[in-house]
Amino acid sequence: MTAAWLAIVNPAAGGGRCGKQFPAALQRLKDGGVVVDVAETNAAGQGSAIARAAWAEGRRKFIAVGGDGTSFEIVNGLFPAAQESAVRPRLGFLPMGTGNSFLRDFTEPSSGPQGGAEHSIGALLEDRARPCDVARLHHKAGVMHWINILSIGFVADVNGLRARRFKSWGELGYIAAVVTAVAGLTSRAFPLRCDEGELDDGPMVFASFNNSKFTGGKMMMAPHADTADGLIDFIRVSPLGRISLLRTFPKIFTGEHLKNPAVRETKHGRIEFDMTDEIDVMIDGEAERVVPVAIDVLPAAIDVCV
Repeated sequence: MTAAWLAIVNPAAGGGRCGKQFPAALQRLKDGGVVVDVAETNAAGQGSAIARAAWAEGRRKFIAVGGDGTSFEIVNGLFPAAQESAVRPRLGFLPMGTGNSFLRDFTEPSSGPQGGAEHSIGALLEDRARPCDVARLHHKAGVMHWINILSIGFVADVNGLRARRFKSWGELGYIAAVVTAVAGLTSRAFPLRCDEGELDDGPMVFASFNNSKFTGGKMMMAPHADTADGLIDFIRVSPLGRISLLRTFPKIFTGEHLKNPAVRETKHGRIEFDMTDEIDVMIDGEAERVVPVAIDVLPAAIDVCV
C-alpha cells in the first residue's frame, strides 16, 4: 500500500479551466510535503477505471481534480470493492469544475470556487478528514454510488437540458435549463416506498435524494442533509403550476423552498421503487437512464478531506 495520493484530473472540467490551473494547485501540495502522483482523464468513465485499478494495486488516497462529476467517477471506481476493506478510502478535492456542489457543505456559504479550492488545499496539507456516507442506487442493470445528490423528474430533465444545450454557460446554465424545462412542465408518478412504509404513487414534479445539502453549485436543495447521519434526505415536490414553480425556484438558494406546502422533506435509510420503465436520473450532476430498484446508504464508508 502506497502512502502517495493519486490525483485523478479531468482537464476538461470547468470549460477547460481545470487543465490550465491544476498544475499550480498540485505544486502547492507538493511544496507542502504532500506526495502526489497524477493521472489525467480524456474520456467519460475513465476516472472510474483509473480509480478501480489503483484501488486493486493498493492505493487508498485519492484527489478529485475537477468538478462533481470527477468525484462521482472516482467513488464509482472505488465501490463496491472498498466495502470489503478494513481501511476506508480517503478522498480529497481540488474543485475546478462548474458546480463543485459537495464541498459547499463544508465551506462558507459565500465562498466561490477560489474559496473552495483554498479550503480543500488546506485540508489536504493539514490532513483533515471526516467520515462520509456513500449512497447507493440499485437499478436493473447494476449499482451506482454517490456522495452528493440523486434526482428524478423535473430536476433530471433540467440536468439533461443543461448537459445538451447549456453546458458552456457555467452556473447560469442551470438557470437557463430550469426556465426552458418549465415550458414542458409535467407531474408524474414515481411509485416508491420509504422504510417499508406505504406505497407513494402520487404525482410529483420531482423527487430528490440527498446525501449533502447543495446541488447545481449554490442551490441548497436539502438544508438539513447530513453527510454522516446514515440517512437519505428525501425532498418530494408535489404538483406545482409553472408560475408557482418559478416563484419557488429562487428560494432554493437559501433553502426557503421548504416552506412551500408542496415541498416535503423526510429522512430514510432505504427507499424502494416499484417501476418497470427506464427514467432519467441526475446523479451527482451526471445524466443517466435506468430502471431504479432501491436506494440505501453505506454509513461512514469513505473519509473526505474537507
